[in-house]
Amino acid sequence: MSRLTFHNTTLHLLLALLTGLGLGLAYSWFISPVTYVDANPAILRADFKDQYRVVIAASYASTHNLPRARARLELLNDTDPIGELSAQAQRMVGLGESLERVQPLAQLATDLQQGFASVSPTATHFTNTNIFNTPNIETTVDELSATQTPTNQLMEEATPFPTLSFEQTPLVPIQVTTSTPRPTFTPIPRPGGPFILVGQDSICEPGLPSSLLQFILMDGRRKQVPGIEIIVTWSQGEDRFFTGFKPELGNGYADFVMQADIIYNVRVVEGGAFVPNISAPSCTDPNGVKYSGGLLLTFQQP
Repeated sequence: MSRLTFHNTTLHLLLALLTGLGLGLAYSWFISPVTYVDANPAILRADFKDQYRVVIAASYASTHNLPRARARLELLNDTDPIGELSAQAQRMVGLGESLERVQPLAQLATDLQQGFASVSPTATHFTNTNIFNTPNIETTVDELSATQTPTNQLMEEATPFPTLSFEQTPLVPIQVTTSTPRPTFTPIPRPGGPFILVGQDSICEPGLPSSLLQFILMDGRRKQVPGIEIIVTWSQGEDRFFTGFKPELGNGYADFVMQADIIYNVRVVEGGAFVPNISAPSCTDPNGVKYSGGLLLTFQQP
């Protein structure tokens, strides 16, 4: 075989390979692209996973079915589902999302951390499988009792009992009991009960993050309260955040990183508690080296 013939054969082979590669890419990209059907949520992009968690939290806020919410989160294969919920809630707050949209994520993280739902639906359910041909329609006893018409009156209107005579039967007044309001989604401070500063402790521990301003907010029963907005201001800026985004540290916990030699003012939005002139304390380690310590502010309702 001559050198020219070998060269032509090699060129034709390369052209055939390139043509086949181009046709294969065109077929897979444009003619018959890959379509995912019933894909596992674990393969979703990070932004789609965030949307998936928002939907799970919204569903949980409506049903308070903690095992179902936990099972749905497990489909994402997150190493730390609770941490991912808390981190996403903090990101949403930083992006200016509304409290109504962020709060279900924080509440779900809190309930997963403590192992039970903060608001449990009544154990007794009525199941109706014949309404609009839709099975598994559950109505709680609380929802039925919250209607304006008593149950006995509804039964009398639906099934009238015939009288045996024309004599008018004396009407017996029906006693209407007022249903107890269901608990709210998150603890709401009692009207007229502002948060009061009950403790301001300096923290000088070399192993802890330096200059950390920590908050703990409790109600009158010393139960930590999530979802309370805190505003920290200084001469060059302002920061807003909420309690409850780190349920592993407490439902009423929040923190803020201070800078040395800067004076801060703290305001709790609910109740209007105001604490001025906050700064990082000066601490000294066992070797005599000075460093900036932290502060713990404890607020409680009367």
